[in-house]
Amino acid sequence: MENQGLNLFELTLKGGVIMIPIGLLSLLSIYFMIERFVFINQAQKLENNFIPNLKDLLSKGDLKAARAYCQRVNTPISRVIEKGVQRIGKPIKDIESAMESVAGLETDKLEKNLGFLGLTAGIAPMLGFIGTISGIIKIFYNISVSDNISIGIIAGGLYEKMITSGAGLIVGVMAYAAYHLLNSRIDRVNHKMQHTAIEFIDILES
Repeated sequence: MENQGLNLFELTLKGGVIMIPIGLLSLLSIYFMIERFVFINQAQKLENNFIPNLKDLLSKGDLKAARAYCQRVNTPISRVIEKGVQRIGKPIKDIESAMESVAGLETDKLEKNLGFLGLTAGIAPMLGFIGTISGIIKIFYNISVSDNISIGIIAGGLYEKMITSGAGLIVGVMAYAAYHLLNSRIDRVNHKMQHTAIEFIDILES
């Protein structure tokens, strides 16, 4: 008799209906991970000579060109600085306050959909636990119906129990790791944003 191995699809089917929401969470998590990674990676890019170029335009008193330059660069950091350029002529505190407001809005954009990953990190293992309970119930039900304890009787419930638990944990760990990794990258963008804003204020005060 030939031993036939189970492929991933067959194992997933043996996990029962609880694998449907776990699978959906997995697909959505992967999508948001990739989408956020690309978005945040683009957000932290900034021309190396951004501040020197901006300083040159401001030294000439060409505020319109300075704003146009920030708009052309078009990153969260440049949009924060653009707001500062727009407020030139007002007290430094007002300029800083305006830039902080824009920085907060830009941070909100960076954090979009991260809440889903955080939620998935908690829900997926719980769904796996529900699958475990369902598998155990199935085992005892089959035993009570057949009045027989054998590997064949309990195998179906064991499959459901182990597969859903494993899948839930894998999806949960994946979402948890992605959530914290992406948050660390957002922190870097915020740090760069603050550093650039300080350099801009230094230009105004020099």
